[in-house]
Amino acid sequence: MSEREARADVRRVAPGHGRPAVSRRRAALGSFTKVTPARFTLAVFTAMIALFTGLLSLPAATAGGERTEFVDALFTAVSAICVTGLVTVETGTHWSTFGLTVIMIAMKMGGLGLMTLASLLSLSVMHRLGLAQRVMTANETRAERLAEVGGVLRIILITSTAFEVATFVALTPYMFVTEHGIGESLFLGLFYAVSAFNNAGFVPEAQGVAQYLGDPFFSIPVALAVFAGSLGFPVILVIVKKLRTPRRWSLHAKLTLTTTALLVGIAWLGYLLLEWSNPATLGEEPLHTKILASGFASVMPRSGGFATIDVASLTAESRLLTDLLMFVGGGSGSTSGGIRVTTFALLMLSIWAEIRGNPDVEVFGRRIPHETIRQAIGVLVMSATVVFLAVFLLLRMTSFSLDQSMFEVLSAFGTVGLSTGITSQLPTEAKWVIIACMYIGRLGPMTLGAALALRHRTRMIQFPYERPIVG
Repeated sequence: MSEREARADVRRVAPGHGRPAVSRRRAALGSFTKVTPARFTLAVFTAMIALFTGLLSLPAATAGGERTEFVDALFTAVSAICVTGLVTVETGTHWSTFGLTVIMIAMKMGGLGLMTLASLLSLSVMHRLGLAQRVMTANETRAERLAEVGGVLRIILITSTAFEVATFVALTPYMFVTEHGIGESLFLGLFYAVSAFNNAGFVPEAQGVAQYLGDPFFSIPVALAVFAGSLGFPVILVIVKKLRTPRRWSLHAKLTLTTTALLVGIAWLGYLLLEWSNPATLGEEPLHTKILASGFASVMPRSGGFATIDVASLTAESRLLTDLLMFVGGGSGSTSGGIRVTTFALLMLSIWAEIRGNPDVEVFGRRIPHETIRQAIGVLVMSATVVFLAVFLLLRMTSFSLDQSMFEVLSAFGTVGLSTGITSQLPTEAKWVIIACMYIGRLGPMTLGAALALRHRTRMIQFPYERPIVG
């Protein structure tokens, strides 16, 4: 046997050499370039951010006709696509009608979901979906079965449009009554409707929404739209299909609605008590204003981002409560960010099961798989790591306090948009940190990790068990 034949024979039989080196490299490259739902979503989101950054960089996008600095245009584009609402320039005064329209379109596309939008276009043009599109859209909409994707898309389009139209119809006449012109009232009503249901939090008026403190004609429609948008389309799908039979609702829907009601109720009571005697917020307001403003504030940290109360004037306890609510966020598959309501609920249920000594996590007559609990823990740890690193960087880059830096980072990661007023004062390098937080918070730490992973490791050999000491 020749030396060349011997080397070829070794490659055939040696461990890890089942294929030639060139084939292995090609396989590795193929696994890296393989289009997965997570990678495709990352690519499309990045492309859309680049597009809207370019549009917002045009002189026509600003009220003064000058070009916006690149980092500010990028910051606004990311904030709109990721439906956050944090801004480094004043939305109501810096942008022209064209710029505000660009922001409104970006909010709509970001909230509806770029994967969902692409599939809707496919449905309208080809009247059918391919398997790859169904898999990717199921990942975005959290459909339980691929066969449900078409129905999910239709309900997403119908419900989102219905809520936005209803909010638009409720707000536009009120805007006209409050001394706005017809054209301006129509634009403001549409902008607020899109911003509210998609949980974006952008405000097109220079006076902000503090002027509507305790105003039921503004607060109630906007709060309802934010609340509906933060539930998540999987929950809306279940409610629409099985409205009269709540016992047949999915575990996800029951868990999301129950936990959401508890969080909103606790937050409502918390803001009411904590700000009751605060002269800088609700201390001097009548009872009905205190109740309505506290209720409005209890919904906004889920990802809404509108603030009729000055966030910087809140008590330290109220800001801490807001931090927790922003970190939790809204429902899975919704326009909100954070670790999501179901993740928080599963973590609390697993702690309760451990305290009671139960071997399984049980709720609503169902047992939660251990893999789901591990996933919830993974989301919590990865999210906390992102928040910690971002806060650390902000403290190094700025002179703001820990309270201010933590609030800003959590608002960006939870795609909320509330701020103590430091966003426009951030240096350029700190703006990049907040941009990254918004991007990661919208796509989700687990989605980002899956998109960057080259391959999934399968272990054929497992080590024996040994229990370490905990606590």
